[in-house]
Amino acid sequence: MSDLYLKFVNTSVGKQAASSLGLPAPIELERWKRQDQSFIEGKVLVGAGPRPRALSALGETLRGSPATLYSPEGPATLGESSALVESGVAKTLTMEDEAIAEHKFKALVFDATGIRDTSELRCLYDFFHPTIRQIARCGRVLIVGTDPASCKNPARAAAHKALEGFVRSVAKEIGKKGATAQLLWVAPNAENQIESSVRFFLSPKSAYVDGQPVRIGKGSGTKGRTAVNTNAPLTGKVALVTGASRGIGEAIARTLARDGARVVCLDIPATMEDLNRVAEDIGGSPLAADITEDNGPRLIADHLEDEFGGIDIVVHNAGVTRDKTLARMPEHFWDMAIAVNLTAEERIDEELMERDLVRENGRIVCVSSIAGFAGNFGQTNYAASKSGVIGYVESMARQLKNGITINAVAPGFIETQMTAAMPVTIREAGRRMNSLSQGGLPVDVAETIAWYCNPLSRGINGNVVRVCGQSLVGK
Repeated sequence: MSDLYLKFVNTSVGKQAASSLGLPAPIELERWKRQDQSFIEGKVLVGAGPRPRALSALGETLRGSPATLYSPEGPATLGESSALVESGVAKTLTMEDEAIAEHKFKALVFDATGIRDTSELRCLYDFFHPTIRQIARCGRVLIVGTDPASCKNPARAAAHKALEGFVRSVAKEIGKKGATAQLLWVAPNAENQIESSVRFFLSPKSAYVDGQPVRIGKGSGTKGRTAVNTNAPLTGKVALVTGASRGIGEAIARTLARDGARVVCLDIPATMEDLNRVAEDIGGSPLAADITEDNGPRLIADHLEDEFGGIDIVVHNAGVTRDKTLARMPEHFWDMAIAVNLTAEERIDEELMERDLVRENGRIVCVSSIAGFAGNFGQTNYAASKSGVIGYVESMARQLKNGITINAVAPGFIETQMTAAMPVTIREAGRRMNSLSQGGLPVDVAETIAWYCNPLSRGINGNVVRVCGQSLVGK
């Protein structure tokens, strides 16, 4: 369903009305348009705190774009970023109000990995205070820090945990421009694993992901740098997407196919007409199965083994809602939500793992929900199942081997048939209660899943990223 208010406030009359009445004025977000599109264009300012570890990796990744890079001259704590200037990667920009005011930056990127204690957090102020107002429409802020869990010194752990609060707050301040802010917590010696995340979070593909911390480790499985076609990183991969006949599932299937994967589109037999349409459109194959049936996981595994000899990507998207307050909820409502949203995922993965069908460097992605963090009135069953998905992902991430990773997305208000059926007041509240003051699109969830599935994302494991425009409700 179209967001008429969003369209209205982006007209000259609408802008004036919103301003005079003090109403939200969301910006139409920039999203991915072309297969050969660069992940970022325009001006990018790259800074660093003391003893940065990720600066070289950041410079190498940004060199692969047509963006014009700048590095600041300013306080001594930012001096290390001059390495980008000396290597010819970036131009020097004097950190004075007059000089900064001449520029609009598509991204502000800051390496905070070397911060050792809370006193050194001052480097954030020194870099962002004169530059944050110069962030462009639909711009990006990206901070790279050290995973607090890897910090043995409490003062250092506190400093790097502080980055999360800083990023979430910055995201709220720049959201009115359609801009977003993210945080990469990188484990020591894992700086070479940040490329896929830098590309994703600086690109239009991350339009509705905001205020999110992501933990990046060293990864396992294939050693060394993997050669990947950045325009089609999933070429040669086989992907299974459950619930693929419509909505978010259809968007996931289409996005993975765009990136080169052969997609097996799975849904219940009653959806075969839509399922066949999606599979035919993307050059995939349909598979009708009820994932809650006793023999469902075995039938799915048999098909993948017989047709493809295994699987590279498993996306657990299928889900249902059966809403009632707990006191009025019939038992089959409870049983169905848990069975589809949670138990089926466990059973399918168990079958695939026992038969060794998930290939090396494989990817498992689960779809949780913002309800798994915050809960919802009348959704005890749904919220329990989606919170369970988070626990499942966090535990499984510690057990997987051979470079296989598992992560989750937690969508917020996404424009689907389900949200279109909501009462108008609830729908409008859902759209506006986030930093970007609008609902997301199914493709926003799909793009986040495609980032997880990228072969270069092997250091990303056990994460739950919210695709919610930074919802004002929940964690």
